[in-house]
Amino acid sequence: MPERPLAGRLAVVTGASRGIGRAAALAFARAGAHVIAIARTQGALEELDDAIGAEGGTATLAPADLRDLDALDRLAAGILERWGRLDILLGNAGLLGGLAPLGHFDPKTWTDVLTVNVTANWRLIRALDPLLRRSEAGRAIFVTSGASWRSPAYWGAYSVSKAALDALGRTYAAETATTPVKVMLVNPGPLRTRMRASAMPGEDPEALRSPDDLAPDLIRLASPDWGETGKVFDFPSGRVLAFQNPG
Repeated sequence: MPERPLAGRLAVVTGASRGIGRAAALAFARAGAHVIAIARTQGALEELDDAIGAEGGTATLAPADLRDLDALDRLAAGILERWGRLDILLGNAGLLGGLAPLGHFDPKTWTDVLTVNVTANWRLIRALDPLLRRSEAGRAIFVTSGASWRSPAYWGAYSVSKAALDALGRTYAAETATTPVKVMLVNPGPLRTRMRASAMPGEDPEALRSPDDLAPDLIRLASPDWGETGKVFDFPSGRVLAFQNPG
């Protein structure tokens, strides 16, 4: 892979202020991409911008709450006007929503998790697909979870949302199969993130790999050389897996 495999490319990263999103934004910028960084917290985005700039990279900050779905349409309009295309979409932002029996979830919490984890990614596809198709090698990457197929007790909102995200990504892959757009899902497995710490408070975070460890694989998936689509990259095993067809 070239030293700067994303040189000249434009990347949108959601949830860019911390965890996987921050690591990906920094890595994409180091690899030559201009990063459009989306997160709710202005201060954290400014810290990211400083970190990217300190390494010679460039970014555009887009403070937004993904529950404000109309903001995603405005984002797409701005990208169209300024750049006329998009090369990479990393749909990383996600909510855990706490752990509880299905019947105990607060309706607002359930709605927020489904909105951020699923509906916002659909709205991003809806708004950005025309721009990805303008790229000679559009890449859409969505961060899923092993909870989507394991369906563990008490993880209902999160696991349901990630199962829906898997279906969303696979559908988008099927609909872009004859285009230069490639769509991948990524299962990061256990990583040292704030979400993991809230879900597994008794776990030793130092025993886990970090988001920085995942970043090189995200660069591979975002590069023009990547050829797979409609599959999941399983970071714990380092393998690209096809979804199983039970019928």
